[in-house]
Amino acid sequence: MARDIDPRRPRIVMGRIGRIHGVKGWLKLQSWTSPAENILEFANLLVESENGPERLRIDQSRWQGSNLLVRFQGYDDPERSRKLTGLDVAVESNALAELAAGEFYWHQLQGLQVVSLAGEIFGRVSRLLETGANDVLVVEPDAGSMDDRQRLIPYVWEQVVRRVDLEAGVIQVDWSADYLE
Repeated sequence: MARDIDPRRPRIVMGRIGRIHGVKGWLKLQSWTSPAENILEFANLLVESENGPERLRIDQSRWQGSNLLVRFQGYDDPERSRKLTGLDVAVESNALAELAAGEFYWHQLQGLQVVSLAGEIFGRVSRLLETGANDVLVVEPDAGSMDDRQRLIPYVWEQVVRRVDLEAGVIQVDWSADYLE
């Protein structure tokens, strides 16, 4: 295990390493950042390799069509790079930029309980969808939910999402339980 990687520090998955590209160890990198090239701004990416946690540094990158290609320092040939294929890449949470008040990263919203203004518990945010017009909370029912329905609730600040309380673990929404029934 790399000595400078603290296993207790939260990590945020930012993408996944894809297939080998060419004979010099280049790899396809699927980025889950928006825009995709934002992943290149992180000096260190973490993977959980067969040898435990490993810190990777991108030493070269380029676009080929819609594919982001990268070469990691020390991975100069296909055989060595092949060991990285299929691995998720993450960053330590303290590497993320500070956001303005009222702004949140998606990972901060996942797992929060969603409650209507009337106090109805809809469930917990399992993930978010990017639709172009606005992001959408995918709310799955849990043990405390009012029913067993999955809900798709638009993340539109002030109109629908009224309050996000990270400490309490709650998102309050102006949304009716029978919307679209």
